[in-house]
Amino acid sequence: MGTRARLHAYRSYGSGRQTRCLVGAENNEKVGATSLIVKRRDENDEIGMLLFSDVAKEVIAKDRAPERVNVYEIMAKPVLTVRPDMEIRYCARMFVNFGITHAPVVENDKIVGIVSYYLLVLHGMLPDLD
Repeated sequence: MGTRARLHAYRSYGSGRQTRCLVGAENNEKVGATSLIVKRRDENDEIGMLLFSDVAKEVIAKDRAPERVNVYEIMAKPVLTVRPDMEIRYCARMFVNFGITHAPVVENDKIVGIVSYYLLVLHGMLPDLD
């Protein structure tokens, strides 16, 4: 993998904080996503994120009714973000250092996508194997 490889931003669909887990999971299934980015409500708020693993740990494992759980109850907030021009190796190191698996990609204070370990490997290493 070249050290100049850059992050690829992938679109994810945001949600309001009052969205129920069941609805959030259904929306993610429609687009094939395993995470949900919760946009900022205003300039004083921060970005949040809900992963399918959060739903498994906080809803399914605890036998909670998904239709009664709000996204804001179990999402992570605030979350670390990355820039689209961040080198892949630094993004991977950040994931390791902070114990995270996904991060929103933010450019000019706008969410432009999401990056994960899967995408780091898929688009960071595999093109160099040709």
